[in-house]
Amino acid sequence: MSTTAPQHNDEDTYTKLDFALDGGIARRAAIGLVVLATDHTIEHEWRDLLHQKGVAFYESRLENSPDITAPRLAEIEARIAPAVSLLLPGERLDVVAFGCTSASMVIGEARVAARIREARPDIACTTPVTAALAALKALDVRSVALLTPYVRAINDFMRDYIEARGVAVARMASFEHADDNEVSRIDAASIRSAIETLARHDDAEAVFVSCTSLRVAALVPELEARTGKPVLSSNYAMAWHALRLAGVHDSEPRLGRLFAR
Repeated sequence: MSTTAPQHNDEDTYTKLDFALDGGIARRAAIGLVVLATDHTIEHEWRDLLHQKGVAFYESRLENSPDITAPRLAEIEARIAPAVSLLLPGERLDVVAFGCTSASMVIGEARVAARIREARPDIACTTPVTAALAALKALDVRSVALLTPYVRAINDFMRDYIEARGVAVARMASFEHADDNEVSRIDAASIRSAIETLARHDDAEAVFVSCTSLRVAALVPELEARTGKPVLSSNYAMAWHALRLAGVHDSEPRLGRLFAR
C-alpha cells in the first residue's frame, strides 16, 4: 500500500481571497476594563449592561489579595499600568475603567487615572466611585445610604471620602466580610433585604451599594420599583459612566433610572 502523499499544484488548488473591513464589534465604543484577580462578578454583570450593538469591552486581570484592607488595596497601584498595557495593545480604546471601588478611594481617583494613562495617555478614565459620584449628580441625589461588605475602617474611610465630594452619607450598613472571594457569594435575598431596609429612611434619597463583587445590577429595576428610590451599585454605575464617556447615550429604562437618562 502506497503512503506517498498526493501531489498538488498550488496554482490549481489555492485561492487568495479579496475581503472588506467593517467597524468590528466595537464600531461605536471600545471599553477597557481592569478586573481584580479575585473578582467573580463584574464581567458577568457588564455582559448584561453593555449589550448595545457596536459596543464591546475588553478585560485585563490584575493581581491582588482577597483581603479587603487598606494596606492590601494600596499595593494595587503599581499593578494598574501593566494591566492596562495588555488591553488591545496598539488598537483603539475609548475608555478604561478600573474595577475596584475601595482601592479607587484608598489610592485616590487621580492617582488611578494617572496610572492608567501611563499605558494609555490622555484616555478617558472611570472607577466605581468616580462613576457613582457622576451618577448621583446626574440623578440630583444629595444624600445617600451606603451598603458595603467591608470592615468598619474601610466603611468609615469611604463615608468621609464621599462626603468630602459633596454627597451626604445619611446611613451606612455593612456585611463586614473581608474575603473578596466570599463576598461574591452573598445571596440576592441578603442584598435585597439590606437595600430595602436602608431605603425606608427618609434622610436617604438613594442607595449606593459599594463593591464590584456584590451581585446587584440585575436587582436594580425591581428594587427601584419597590422602594421608589434610585439604587446604584459599583458595577452598574461604572458601566453607565463608561458608556457615556465613550459617547454612547442610549436611553434604556428597563435597566433602571440611571440608564433611562
